[in-house]
Amino acid sequence: MTAARLLALTVALVCSGGVQALENGLARTPPMGWLAWERFRCNTDCVNDPHNCISETLFMQMADILVSQGYRELGYNLVSLDDCWLARDRDSRGRLQADAHRFPSGIPALSDYMHKRGLKFGIYEDYGNFTCAGYPGILGHLQKDAETFAEWGVDYVKLDGCYSHPTDMDRGYPEFGYFLNKTGRPMVYSCSWPFYQIYSRMKPNYSAIINTCNLWRNFDDIQDSWESVQRIIDYYGDNQDEIVPNAGPGHWNDPDMLIIGNFGLSYEQSKSQMAMWAIFAAPLLMSVDLRTIRPEYKAILQNQAVIAVNQDPLGIQGKRIYKDKGIEIWARPISPISQGHYSYAIAFLNRRTDGTPSEVSVTLRELGLAFPGGYAITDLFDGVQYGTVLPDKRFKVDVNPSGVVLVRCEVVKTTGFGSDVRAPVNPAQPQSAFRNPFNNQLFNPFG
Repeated sequence: MTAARLLALTVALVCSGGVQALENGLARTPPMGWLAWERFRCNTDCVNDPHNCISETLFMQMADILVSQGYRELGYNLVSLDDCWLARDRDSRGRLQADAHRFPSGIPALSDYMHKRGLKFGIYEDYGNFTCAGYPGILGHLQKDAETFAEWGVDYVKLDGCYSHPTDMDRGYPEFGYFLNKTGRPMVYSCSWPFYQIYSRMKPNYSAIINTCNLWRNFDDIQDSWESVQRIIDYYGDNQDEIVPNAGPGHWNDPDMLIIGNFGLSYEQSKSQMAMWAIFAAPLLMSVDLRTIRPEYKAILQNQAVIAVNQDPLGIQGKRIYKDKGIEIWARPISPISQGHYSYAIAFLNRRTDGTPSEVSVTLRELGLAFPGGYAITDLFDGVQYGTVLPDKRFKVDVNPSGVVLVRCEVVKTTGFGSDVRAPVNPAQPQSAFRNPFNNQLFNPFG
């Protein structure tokens, strides 16, 4: 089978899905916004650390920055609570309540604060007796809590799974989803359902999950390190045949938060996370102190071209199509489509630590891109435009250690260049022959 036919078949299978999906009209593209957990965790010490504790002030400040510094206009329109917003006990009517010292205005007022600024408001709870941090869970109160969230004007509900039995989740998560929908208020439903079952060595029922949840976690919590990001990338590549077909408009795999601008990622690694989350069609939920983020990291988060790939309306999650000796190539079909040919976002990911950029050289046809009119190629971080490249012309990029080159290959109807097209090169590059992942013939992406 030719490379083009193989990739076309893969795309067709991804597009067909083969499962019934939730259709509540929400999350037609991956949700975008700001979430507290990875950066601020469960810091409840507002006496000694008022600047960083989980409080209404923190969430209001982040909301103001989303609006004033252009994040909202780029699509980051959600501000969501995570664990530790709650009081230790329910109120006298059995309703959830916020910690009165840290949220003195109450949750309805915080929700209203977001809505007045054109933002969505998200909340956190747990399908268990307690949340992961030991606050009240929803078990025994599913309908009451769903109704409370609706009354509070919640737009997004993240439901964790601590202190519960994974065997009960096939019933419990859909039941809570039913009560959310029954309120009549549109609320995006984010689930941790498959994550807990996978770690209990259960096989998640993705048909049921897709029919219940708008997004779901299926791997570890992200930590503030490149090692953690790489483990997530590996999981999504190693399990792509099972999880990629589950993604699409209204239902998304969630590899967890963006940690760009925190402490653990270099500049190159931050670009790599942003690029891979775009390829994954992942929710873009920042967990960073927006008050102190450095300009170069803010620019990564606000890269409109990369966000456009993430938010592509086709909603097809990308796949790893090549992996060898620390170099990976990932491809995601995107719009526009011309004469049955998709455009693509291609990520060249360098997992090596040689200390020098690695040159990767391929023809587009070797990647499965065979549109006769060629592809207009643009580097989405550097903004370099390579013009129109025909399928059989060699395309070369230099990829920094632990870095990425993300290009948009858009189908065109014009004639391409008559010679190879390449980025500026570093003269000393490793040489190694790799195998074409599509037709198993030798080609050399380093030479």
